[in-house]
Amino acid sequence: MSNFLTDEQMASLVEAIQSAEDHSTGEIRVHIDSNSEGNNAEIAFEVFKTLCKDKTAEKNAVLFHVNFEQHYLTIIGDAGIHQKVHQNFWDQLHDQITAEFAKGNYHDGLRNAILKTGFELKKHFPVSGENHNELSNEITFST
Repeated sequence: MSNFLTDEQMASLVEAIQSAEDHSTGEIRVHIDSNSEGNNAEIAFEVFKTLCKDKTAEKNAVLFHVNFEQHYLTIIGDAGIHQKVHQNFWDQLHDQITAEFAKGNYHDGLRNAILKTGFELKKHFPVSGENHNELSNEITFST
């Protein structure tokens, strides 16, 4: 499905999402887009609305929207996250991911970002009681 990630690497990313969500009520989604038409930012926000927006009790879902072919990455967090996590965190994370992508380290860049996001979510959205998985951990695709 992706020329940039092997099946094993995609499975590893799903495991990273599960691990990152273990100690937080926050939810993380990864969407890989291979559209070559349209405005990437608008497309990313439409994907966010479909997959994440208002779909968690604490409005604490994060979307990593990646278009490898167009060298495009955006990270979008729901309203609950924006109240707690500073933009500086996301800007630094974006820079770290794109630096890894520039070296061809697509898997490592995304995996590290997912785990760092999980650590940040744990600080602001710790688990108390049961921790239901509100959103799928599977990577989604659009072509």
